[in-house]
Amino acid sequence: MKNTLIAVLATAALAPTLAMAKADCPAHPKAEWLKESEARAKLEAQGYKIRKFKVDGQCYEIYGFNKEGKKVEIYFDTKTLDIVKAEIE
Repeated sequence: MKNTLIAVLATAALAPTLAMAKADCPAHPKAEWLKESEARAKLEAQGYKIRKFKVDGQCYEIYGFNKEGKKVEIYFDTKTLDIVKAEIE
């Protein structure tokens, strides 16, 4: 009984982490990455309102809003700015 309870609690604790797994961006040499300032400017020119811009592993990640005003969390390829993973509310 004790082991079952521990397994259930462990699974419940991991569920949020498993639901939002990281994006699998291609690995490019850092010399080939768009500069963060250039990437940010290009994304803003596409209509994104960026609240937070960060590097997450091999991805650029933004939190903010798209041009339709929807809340987004998007991972981009650091070289091409192709969307690798997107969560739009």
